[in-house]
Amino acid sequence: MTPPPRGRRPQRADPLIDSRIRRRQRARRKERRKRLGRIAVAGVLGTLVVLVISGFTGAAIWMSSCDLSSLKPVEVGQNSFVYAADGSLLGSIPAEKNRQPVDLDQMSKWVPKATVAIEDRRFWQHGALDYAGIARAVFANVRAGHVVQGGSTITQQLARNLYIRKPSQTFGRKATEACLAIKLAREKSKTWILQAYVNQVFYGNRAYGIEAAAQTYFSKQASRLTLPQAALLAGLPQAPSLFDPFHRPQDAIQRRDEVLQAMLSTGSITSTQYANAVAKRQLHLKPGRLYTRIREPYFFSYVVEELQRQYGSNTVRSGGLKVYTTIDPRLQRFALAAIRSTLPYSTDPAAAIVSINPGNGAIRAMTELSPGNPKNQVNFASSARRQPGSTFKSIVLTTAIDEGISPSTSYLSAPFKYDPTGIGSCDTNPPTAWCPQTYDHSYIGATSIENGTLRSDNTVYARLSLDVGPENIAAMAKKLGVQTPLDDHGAYVPSMGLGSRVVTPLDMATVYSTLAAGGIHSKPMAIRKVILPGGKVDTEAGWGVPTRERVIPDWVAAEVVRILEENMTAGTGVGAYFGRTSAGKTGTTDNYADAWFCGFTPALEATVWIGYPKAEIPMRSVHGISVSGPTFPATIWKLFMERAVDYAPYPREFPVAKSQPVWQSHTLQYAMTGGYYSSSSSSSHATTTTGSGSSADGFTQVPDHGTQP
Repeated sequence: MTPPPRGRRPQRADPLIDSRIRRRQRARRKERRKRLGRIAVAGVLGTLVVLVISGFTGAAIWMSSCDLSSLKPVEVGQNSFVYAADGSLLGSIPAEKNRQPVDLDQMSKWVPKATVAIEDRRFWQHGALDYAGIARAVFANVRAGHVVQGGSTITQQLARNLYIRKPSQTFGRKATEACLAIKLAREKSKTWILQAYVNQVFYGNRAYGIEAAAQTYFSKQASRLTLPQAALLAGLPQAPSLFDPFHRPQDAIQRRDEVLQAMLSTGSITSTQYANAVAKRQLHLKPGRLYTRIREPYFFSYVVEELQRQYGSNTVRSGGLKVYTTIDPRLQRFALAAIRSTLPYSTDPAAAIVSINPGNGAIRAMTELSPGNPKNQVNFASSARRQPGSTFKSIVLTTAIDEGISPSTSYLSAPFKYDPTGIGSCDTNPPTAWCPQTYDHSYIGATSIENGTLRSDNTVYARLSLDVGPENIAAMAKKLGVQTPLDDHGAYVPSMGLGSRVVTPLDMATVYSTLAAGGIHSKPMAIRKVILPGGKVDTEAGWGVPTRERVIPDWVAAEVVRILEENMTAGTGVGAYFGRTSAGKTGTTDNYADAWFCGFTPALEATVWIGYPKAEIPMRSVHGISVSGPTFPATIWKLFMERAVDYAPYPREFPVAKSQPVWQSHTLQYAMTGGYYSSSSSSSHATTTTGSGSSADGFTQVPDHGTQP
């Protein structure tokens, strides 16, 4: 047989055999790639873990301060005091008043199990540092592109709360924390560490330690806590305000269920116990006396959390701090007076006011009043979330202008149906398509975006929201200062442009402050100065130093402010106008459950929210009227600002843009799409029988009144 020419593969007579060989070769190549990928990932993770471990260990070797014998726990008994901007005492953070240490055998058996499951599931296996947990956190953070997991163990957290005095969040502090955790684990038993931790950790509402938490939330001893109750409390230390059972019960239940799931996965409870516990959808809270005596929780909770993040719970509780805040007591009084004069009756809804200095982000007022229960004020100002209604349209307007869409661009004012599925309807109850309409079902046909803003026309802004894109609106909201996530299971819905996603009053106050400052965002600032024990001012934490960043061009902010100024004299905000340079926007949500006014002068912003704290209860008959943005919120804003503006006199005018507008040509798909209107009249009525505007995601938007009530 003559051999085949060199460089050429021999020809096979059987194509079936040839095909099988090729499949095997492909399978082997695929397996090699997978194996190399696993090796690469393992190498990267191994390198990261080694770097983290070696960083901590190396720091522990050279840091002489890492010696338990030379350190003492933060002394108990030194109260911390909180002062207003004028130096007057706002109140104190007591050291031992709401803390009662108990042994593990004096706690419900579920407390340590729930704590370990959610905080440090390998607590009983590792030493002081959970290297596997560090690697897992590093991998998750690298994959997410930001910090989504932490690697601190219970021992590390205890060391931080007991021993760490240095306030700065530096690598040196982290190294010291890790080193102290190792030393602590060598000298103390696991039982001692866990017991100390649950007696030290902060559970919110001034409750330090599990006994105080049990008394605060359930008026019972820690030994009597049930499985669902223990799981609820174990989930609070991560974010006490975010999961506050009193103010945010649904978030608290969701967090409790996460703890129960963690307990199930670690074998701490059976599947039957898990099912029975998660089936309980009522918290059955019974506030203790210590909770009802809390003074000014609306501001204290915000300040305490800021301090907690910087110093740890033990230092805040008994570190002898003197905390000077940005709150102006005069503006606090003006805010309360404005609310009381507008909502004087015990049956009236609650109202909250947040006021910010646009120039530096300083919070000048943060107050809330529930006329029916003045002793149980709710922290709606900074943490509770509600739908913002049409106040969110200012963000849509900013997005459009930032994209170069002129506010003189024509859009259609007419009933609108958005149905990407092709099978939705506006005639069902609830509608299965998004069918936004105006409040009084009046439309004017083709109009400008600017005029649509003054009318607070939902149909104009529904079309505009689709044209600029929900993702872009969400990105702009974040730039301007919204911290609350706006996605719906990872997606952004078009109805967000009409205010369907929940935010906090502090979010909206920050947004409008950014606009007032000409497009420069300032991080909200509540603390001006902290004096440590011994009289030393803490200069490492950055208290009182404004964090400012330009987030939109000055001409974009100027255009938005110009339109919002006009809204005060010729739009839905006329009821808030008090004769001075000002700008603002009203907002009213579904079924009149929430009403807003967000407005500002050149030197001061104020956001007003009105609603019932316990639930989204329609405000259809308050003093004989339905509560909307142009009614009581606008009145409260006006009464507050009339007095407050004299204490924030400069600047007197809004920033003048140094750059010129840059308008661009766009293909606007929805600008003039759909709807019925009469070109022969300035106002026509829809002939459809749909509701007030149900969206595809189930939100029904009730817009602002077109005229001032």
